[in-house]
Amino acid sequence: MADAFLGIVISAMATGLGAIPVLILNNVSPRLKSLLLGYASGIMMAATTFSLIPESLKSSDIWVLSIGMLLGTFALNFIHSKTEDLDTSDFKIFSGVDRKTLVIITAITLHNLPEGLSVGVSYGSGEENLGAIIAFAIGLQNAPEGFLVGLYLIHQKMSKVKALMIATFTGAVEIVTAAIGYFLAAEVAGLVPYGLSFAAGAMLFVIYKELIPESQEDHQVKFPTYSFILGLISMLYLTIHFG
Repeated sequence: MADAFLGIVISAMATGLGAIPVLILNNVSPRLKSLLLGYASGIMMAATTFSLIPESLKSSDIWVLSIGMLLGTFALNFIHSKTEDLDTSDFKIFSGVDRKTLVIITAITLHNLPEGLSVGVSYGSGEENLGAIIAFAIGLQNAPEGFLVGLYLIHQKMSKVKALMIATFTGAVEIVTAAIGYFLAAEVAGLVPYGLSFAAGAMLFVIYKELIPESQEDHQVKFPTYSFILGLISMLYLTIHFG
């Protein structure tokens, strides 16, 4: 249990670790921002297609995978639609933050909930190394997510320390659902593949709807595309080497 708790905490807090560079950044050029968004998109895509989806299929079938992914996509799409006209002035902590940034932060926070559930259930499933593999994969993609959140917030003139704290929180929520998943694993049969596929669907929504379009917002297409591929290759290498 101690190993599971350590893995859960490290995976969740990787978001905060990824956001630490925002403390030393004074300015990020549009081109660098596009490259970082492309790279983060590649990492998340690889984590989804080479870790979450295969692990879900190992213990289920295409129907379970499809249901879980569609539920994850529907959930994030619902959140997106409900926050389209959200007035950020209602939230003092996000004062001055534009709607798009708030939507991305909300989406990342909420899609971290099923990811935490996936980590917890994987550790509680009793299958050797499954928990460590999923925690590793999710932790790796949590780091650029944290940097992404911090990057968006400092571009909205938020203080660096506050941006770091908010970015850390978006990942820390995983600890709660991971603990729930860990203790439910022995009681709820078949929870692992649904949790993994739900996280995959949610992550794909964020990649397709927010990150890739944002990386090309300044008509920078060629270099972010290469950056996306490099991110995908990097995560694939780590998954193969350590997974």
